[in-house]
Amino acid sequence: MTAVQVRVAHGSPCWVSLLVHDLERAKAFYGPLLDWSFTGGGAELGGYLRASLHGAKVAGIGLAPDQPALPTEWTTYFAVDSADAASARVRDCGGTVAVGPLQADAAGRLSVAADLSGAFFGLWEGADHLGWEVVGEPGAPVWSELVTSDEPLAAGFYGTVFQRQVVEADPSAVARGEEDATLRVDGHRVAGIRQTTDLRDGPPRWRIYFGVTDVDLTAAQCTALGGSVLVAPHDTPYGRVARLADPEGGRFSVVALP
Repeated sequence: MTAVQVRVAHGSPCWVSLLVHDLERAKAFYGPLLDWSFTGGGAELGGYLRASLHGAKVAGIGLAPDQPALPTEWTTYFAVDSADAASARVRDCGGTVAVGPLQADAAGRLSVAADLSGAFFGLWEGADHLGWEVVGEPGAPVWSELVTSDEPLAAGFYGTVFQRQVVEADPSAVARGEEDATLRVDGHRVAGIRQTTDLRDGPPRWRIYFGVTDVDLTAAQCTALGGSVLVAPHDTPYGRVARLADPEGGRFSVVALP
């Protein structure tokens, strides 16, 4: 287990949040699937729930606006030193700031933005709430990956917005199924960028990977709980993975941990 007890470094993923139309249904799905418990949900937070794994916060689930056509999507948030400054860089790079910057009471300051290809992501300037408190164990976030049709464009955008290094992968590594590029913070890989021409399941997006002990069992449990399997369990250079969807269609991936 990797506990996160300090502020996540600027430019690193720090939180994931899901907007749904039925909070109780989401709790009934993600609770048993990932061993989550939930706190919050009161009027003071607009119904927003914080999901915890053995007492450590790992994700948030909130109520979507009353618009049935609004898709259910997981959003990856990146830690930033200043949500206002990072939002300005998004605009300077040609991206869009869809929400904010706005204050989330004492928890922090946030924006929701879209890159040049339309992939949404969040910016989080933490105060009382710094982000997830555990990563790298079953039920917790493990990895964030952008799937896009233009990796060089995305690499330039995120490198500038976060003022961090983006490292292109060796062609032989890409041929083995590894990512085309990685976002680095102080030399450490914090997120991936994968180029593909196959975007049949929707536009470019940030994928979140949650750790599990058994991908095949989790995929079967997902179906039993009312979700669906978008991509069946299969082996990759990073381990066995599957792409799933919750009962409202919110997409996420799971990866087997040792």
